[in-house]
Amino acid sequence: MRQDIVQSVDRAFDILEALKDGEIGLVDLSKKVNLNKSTVHRLLNTLIYRGYVSQNQDNNKYRLTLKFLQIGNNFLNSLDIISIAKPYISKLSEKTNEVVHLVTIEEYEIVYIDKIESNNTIRMHSYIGKRIPIYCTAVGKAYMAYLKDSEFLTLWDTIKNNLIKHTENTIVSKTIMLKELENIRNNGFAIDYEENEKEVICIGAPIFNYDKSIKYAISISTPKMRIDKDKIEYFGRLIKETARNISKELGYIY
Repeated sequence: MRQDIVQSVDRAFDILEALKDGEIGLVDLSKKVNLNKSTVHRLLNTLIYRGYVSQNQDNNKYRLTLKFLQIGNNFLNSLDIISIAKPYISKLSEKTNEVVHLVTIEEYEIVYIDKIESNNTIRMHSYIGKRIPIYCTAVGKAYMAYLKDSEFLTLWDTIKNNLIKHTENTIVSKTIMLKELENIRNNGFAIDYEENEKEVICIGAPIFNYDKSIKYAISISTPKMRIDKDKIEYFGRLIKETARNISKELGYIY
């Protein structure tokens, strides 16, 4: 709560955030953070002592040091996507009573890296470590929808000679896929209408990394007989919310 905030620490972070755009002098920095010069100078000296800020001796302006990069890299290297996502995908499975998958994208395939089973008697033919082509899955399409045009065209040119119709609904036409990806961007989630496996429908959404890249995605998988249009919309809202929460955990800012 606001009353628990330590003022000096709060002010120090105001200064650090003001320095993120590059070098700045004491007077301009004081105006930017709305503090008097003596207070800012005192806080800057502490930040310099701790190695987070340095002063350019040529123009006396202040700037951030690479210490933040070191801390950020150490944090990113320690991230465990499975541990981060587990509470969210478990809750999603509880709400839907369906199987939920967490996948990673590796070149032209998606790989299951975690799975939450449902209480229903009908089980999905999936397992951790299983690989599936990117073009015929909800998670794969959710990933492709947010590629740059040039990135998608490069990907499609690479896989076009290996496109297989796993079912009659599998999309192997670039024109149709482009329309599908536009719908995904508009809706915020992707749907696999029996495109990889007959009688199975999946709803997928991308997980955005702190740098806006997409390395992971999640999906809800259900037998066709257990879902209708209204439930697809409901699942779509839930999976968007879940993917959004996981993305925030990874540092993505909406």
